Amino acid sequence: MSWARLSLLVVAAIMTSGPVLAQSPQAPAQDNVLTYHGSPDRSGNFTVPGLTWQRAKSLHLDEHFHARLAGNVYAQPLYWRAPGSNSGMLLVATEENTVHALNATTGDAIWTRSLGRPVARSALRCGNISPLGITGTPVIDEASGAIYLDANIADPSGPRHRLFALSLKDGSVLPGWPIDVAGALRSVQQSFNSRDQNQRGALTILGGTLYVPFGGHYGDCGDYRGWVIGVSLREPRSVAAWSTRARGGGIWAPGGISVAGQSLFAATGNTFGASTWRDGEAVFRLAPDLHRSSDKRDFFAPPNWLALDQRDADLGGTNPVPLKAGVSTSRQALILALGKDGRGYLLDQNNLGGIGGSLAAETVSYRPIRTAPAVYEVGADAYVALQAVGAHCPSGASGNGLTVLKIRAGPQPSFETAWCGGLNGAGSPIVTTSDGRADPIVWVVGAEGDNRLHGFRGDTGEPILDRSDPAMAGLHHFQTLIATKDRLYVGADQRVYAFAF
Repeated sequence: MSWARLSLLVVAAIMTSGPVLAQSPQAPAQDNVLTYHGSPDRSGNFTVPGLTWQRAKSLHLDEHFHARLAGNVYAQPLYWRAPGSNSGMLLVATEENTVHALNATTGDAIWTRSLGRPVARSALRCGNISPLGITGTPVIDEASGAIYLDANIADPSGPRHRLFALSLKDGSVLPGWPIDVAGALRSVQQSFNSRDQNQRGALTILGGTLYVPFGGHYGDCGDYRGWVIGVSLREPRSVAAWSTRARGGGIWAPGGISVAGQSLFAATGNTFGASTWRDGEAVFRLAPDLHRSSDKRDFFAPPNWLALDQRDADLGGTNPVPLKAGVSTSRQALILALGKDGRGYLLDQNNLGGIGGSLAAETVSYRPIRTAPAVYEVGADAYVALQAVGAHCPSGASGNGLTVLKIRAGPQPSFETAWCGGLNGAGSPIVTTSDGRADPIVWVVGAEGDNRLHGFRGDTGEPILDRSDPAMAGLHHFQTLIATKDRLYVGADQRVYAFAF
């Protein structure tokens, strides 16, 4: 029996078969930021003791922090502090296929690892990143003491996607890695087109398995599909995979895959040439072994999926976000999907409903929604902050680039616009609280707009911090902040910015 087959059987045997239930809100541990938006559910909710509404007004650019990098940054930085260490480490991956470990206080280099020559734009049929190296946000596994990532490497045979595991201690490559994605899938009789596939969604780890989403390049060229690749951390030659049946259907949202319980949730984009539905414009609930399910409980697609295909109005412009907050008193577990058509869809995590099976659907933005949302709670309701031109924001609102939805659980779940914030730019928001609930603040950078840091009270939308520091340089759309116990950080071309309070 092959290791790949054995891996699938083992994972299938241990996976949880029961439904996903709503969980009580928990403040994530903020000593470390191991994954995109701080947690596998992609909530973007960080607990920062001492960062109250009043104290946030003093947030300022840390002039003593000097972090210089080789390459442009699209991935979110990560933060790790070794047990017993007095200082933390920032891990930043760049499009030059370079990973930098930096002192989180000073920005000084701890170690740097180059993984191979990135892919030139001229080697691809389409795209808008040049050179193309590490785009999707890596993930840290503390048990193995490693950071895992996908690097797009220029090989004599053409572009190759390779999965790396680097030691947090010194950046050395762990035994058994890297894994060539196309070669690993060939061993289980599946074909993967490395040139036409792109990897920009965040990676995640669940139950000792690394999951990597793939889509296509900007321009939708070539023979690509939406893929999720699963690789065992213990036995990296053991792989599992799921892919869309039709061409296209990329999983390209910056948040990649979100996790609730023992389920993986991913959203796909438009497919090509599909007259009957073949996995595009959809939200999928995947089991850890990535087996294909035709049960309507495990997928959702809007009833107008074909029209969305024809308009390139991807449902997969953002990752689905599980909603724990606000439903802690209910056994109803919700998930929110947001599309480039400006609509929001509330779904039941345990029964996605198949085609047309949403619990609620409404236009929430006048423009396409593409960045990652953040989730927090105010009172008994879940709030979701997203970079969007709100469809129900007051006319004439300055900027009107940040929209916050209020989600109500119950027999007929619903959502409404809670407040709107003035924002010029396309960053992905995060939320900080001082204890898990108090002093919620929505933070977002005006990436490719005013390029400044903005902060708003999470309950009312009142501006707390509005461009008090000079504009930043080198921010790319979709870029998101991270929060630690004493700083906010954001990655940019050739550098990282730190804000202290």
